This record gives sequence, C-alpha cells and structure tokens, in this order.
Amino acid sequence: MTERVAIMGAAGRDFHDFNVRFRGATPAERVVAVTRAPGQNLGEAEGGEEAEGGSEETEDGEAADRPRYPPELAGPGYDEGVPIVPEAELEAVVTGTHPAVPDAGADRVVFSYSDVSHEAVMHAASRALAAGADFELLGPETMQVALDTPVLAVDAVRTGCGKSSVARGLADALDARGADVAVVREPMPYGDLIEKRAERFATPADLDDADLTLEEREEYAWHVEAGHPVHAGVDYEAVLANAAAEADVVVWDGGNNELPFAEPDVHLVLADPTRPGHERRYHPGEANLRAADAVCLTKLAAAEPEGIATVEENVREVAPAEAPVLRAESVVSVPDPDRIEGARVLAIEDGPTVTHGDAARGAATVAARRYGAAERVDPEPAAVGSVAETLAEYDHLDRVLPAMGYTDAQVAELEATIEACEADLVLAGTPCDVSRVLDVDAPVVDVDYRFEPVGWSFEEFVAERAETLGLN
Repeated sequence: MTERVAIMGAAGRDFHDFNVRFRGATPAERVVAVTRAPGQNLGEAEGGEEAEGGSEETEDGEAADRPRYPPELAGPGYDEGVPIVPEAELEAVVTGTHPAVPDAGADRVVFSYSDVSHEAVMHAASRALAAGADFELLGPETMQVALDTPVLAVDAVRTGCGKSSVARGLADALDARGADVAVVREPMPYGDLIEKRAERFATPADLDDADLTLEEREEYAWHVEAGHPVHAGVDYEAVLANAAAEADVVVWDGGNNELPFAEPDVHLVLADPTRPGHERRYHPGEANLRAADAVCLTKLAAAEPEGIATVEENVREVAPAEAPVLRAESVVSVPDPDRIEGARVLAIEDGPTVTHGDAARGAATVAARRYGAAERVDPEPAAVGSVAETLAEYDHLDRVLPAMGYTDAQVAELEATIEACEADLVLAGTPCDVSRVLDVDAPVVDVDYRFEPVGWSFEEFVAERAETLGLN
C-alpha cells in the first residue's frame, strides 16, 4: 500500500523537503498535502493566490482556487500538484475529511519549518499522533544536498543572531583571497513558485526588476552591494547547482535557524546572549549547535554578563568539544549622527528578528539611544491594517516598527503607519535601503550594523580552514 504523507511547513523548508525526499510520486509513498503555518512569513503562495486563509468551497464541497505546490515542481505523478491548506486543518487532512485533499487521509506527518520552540514542535506532534498519524523530522542525511564545491555555512540558534553580517564578513575574506563567492539564502518563495524556481541577483537593479518583498530585499541587499551574487528560490537542488557552478566557495547564509540545505564543509553557528537559554530551546537551532564546527557569541555589549555566562555554559555543554567558541561585537553607525540628536525618531527594525525571533529591539533602537534621540515614537496608536495586527500579536515590542511588507497591500499599510507617526526622522535598522521600497515624506536614515570579531578576524577564520575550503 502507498503511504500517504502530509508536510507541515511555512513556504520554504517544506518545499525543500518535498523536493529532495518526495518529488515524483512512487508506489511506496505520496504527499497528499502541505499545510501552511499561520504568521510564518507567508505572502502569496503562487500565481497571485493568497496564502493566508481558506478558499471558498463549491456546492459539492470541493475547494475552489486553493493554492497548490505546482505540478511543474512536484514532478511525475503529481499532475495537479499538491494542495496547500492552512495548518489549522491538519486533523482533517490526516483523517481524510478535508474537501481539498482528494486522497483519503495521511499516515505520516513530516514537520518542516524552523525557529520554533521545542514545545511547539511537540504540540504539532501531539496533534498528528492524536489524529492517527506518525510524526517525522527529516535530518541532514536526507535533506542536505551534496556539492563538489566547498560550502561555508553560517547558521544560528535563533533568527536575528547576525548571520548575514557574519556571512558578509566571511564572503569578503574569501573574496580577498581571490576566491569567487556565491551566497545562497534560505527560501522565501513569495509569488509565482514556478518563476521563482531558481533565482540569481547580482546587482541592485536585479532586486528592483524582480519585484521583491521588503523581507527578500533585507536578506539579499547586503551581499549584492558587496559584489557577491545571491542565489535563492524554491528548488534548492537547482539553486545550489547554479551557485556551485560559478563559485570556488558557496556561502550558505541561513535564514531563521534552519539547517543548511547543502552539506557544509565548515559550519559556523551563532548564539545570542541577549536571549540566553534559547540556544537549547528552539528547533532546529539546537541541532545546529550540536553539529557546529565553530560557535560565535554575538551582541556582547547589549547582553547582561549573566546572559553571556549562561550562553557560554550551554554552548560548552552542547556543542562539540573541539568546536572553538568565538566572540563578536555589534557595531552600529549612521552617516550623519547629528541628525538624530534631539529628534523624535521612528525606529524600524528587521521584521523577522523582532517578531517571531522574539527580540524586543534592533539596530535602529541602539542608534536612537547612542546618538541622543529625544524620543522614540510609539507606532502602535498610528498603526493600520496588518501592521496593527502584527504589533498586537507581538506585544513584547518596545516602540519599534517591524519592517513587514510581504504584499503591496502590507507595504501600503506600513507607509500609512509611518506617515501617521509624524516622526522627525525614520531610523531604518534593516539590511536593505527601505527608501527604494517605501514612499514616505519623513526623511529616512539607514542604520548600518555589522559584527566585528573580538580576538579573531574573518581573514584568520578563513585562513585556518583554507585547506578544507579548497583554497590551498
């Protein structure tokens, strides 16, 4: 009998797990549905279809215009693709009572998304088990793609630890040694999945032409501005192959705290002392820590001494004994600090970091304090639409505005919120130039932040691993 599988995900790792493990139906197993998690950075599923909420049902109970993982990506045996349904409907998928899932039930549920607490993973497992299905996590041996080109992977125990800044520093160090570098980012496949199968961005114009979300720009811009092409998409066997074909070293800049999609030759994992204890409480961040070749503690100045000690103790206990524990400090700067002194500022922070990453603040807040802002404006009274919903959901935020813009409507609501705040100045603590995306009257000052190694350097890190990375 064919075993029926449902994949729980958030439009990223779930598609990767499908591609590397289940693509092309076999007599042994078949994926009957992918469930999408609420609030997990979803914009549109494909072809302009909204990924949030359900679709209307026809009179005979069949769902109309449900989003699907398209047959062009799903492979042979999936002539109609794979239904994508809200995670709240998992039990109906498992029990075979879901109107949009033609196959009768699911025997196994595969959990395929990241940056969730261990408790949340087991709540998901409990739902699957109670509905009558087995529960599974795919490990590195199954989901990592092997490349002939060496891979330097930068990952973390949580989102918002500083991966992109560290990855940028390492890419620059590789570049200085004469190595051609290609950066691969974790998937954020908003919009048409077929068009986004395998993307490459090498210039700011490429980012403009691709009609990217604000979140995608945040993740790609730093690398592109440094001259390192970025590869991303949906089908990471193709994405990684393209990156490997043009590079001497592939740098995996892992989003959230996801496992690397490619087998790493060198695996650097970041831990954040401002969130002590998280390194042992989140999936798959703890798995990254346990598999690290080296660990780096970041944001030292912003952390309490007790937090630093807790994280270092946990790292020493969990990470491999041979993995060195490094340190790096966050350095925040702005082009004209005098503009901030005495001003009423609105702090815009990296969206994922301060929402599901649980960080209360970011670089814009640090800049406001360091350079003498008179006031940080609270955006909540002025917030509209999805921005108001986000601020209400993440009540740990302290006078910061998450840069959330997955759709044109959300960008418009973000712009309206910014205008209504009537701040003297907008401090943008995101990796991208938000003025290229947002149309607002208030002047925007981009906050630059990077991590500077303490007692080591990116060049030394690369030099010590040159042979492993094929640089000798």
